[in-house]
Amino acid sequence: QVRLVESGGGLVQAGGSLRLSCAASGSIFAINKMAWYRQAPGNQREVVARLTRRGSIYYADYADSVKGRFTISRDNDRNVAYLQMNSLKPEDTAVYYCNFDSVLGDSEWDYWGQGTQVTVSS
Repeated sequence: QVRLVESGGGLVQAGGSLRLSCAASGSIFAINKMAWYRQAPGNQREVVARLTRRGSIYYADYADSVKGRFTISRDNDRNVAYLQMNSLKPEDTAVYYCNFDSVLGDSEWDYWGQGTQVTVSS
């Protein structure tokens, strides 16, 4: 059974940085998308950053609120996704979730991590 495990969350002052990691345990084939979402209290879950595969290349896109501050990346060999977060703001405070989407033929699998808390103090 595949599990996604996030790490790297914590408490940081505004202007600081954190790096989140998401590692998959078990075997995942043909990952089509790796993404980070976040959910703040009282808000809906929103996508923060995505890596989407087109052919053999992964393309990144970001929510407008984090462009220029956050960077999503992956380790090709170990099925690990990262989210480097710089210049953090109090409004970035949320639980961050990673999501992997795998497509093989007509089958699709969607995996979620348990979430990691990020708190940015002013």
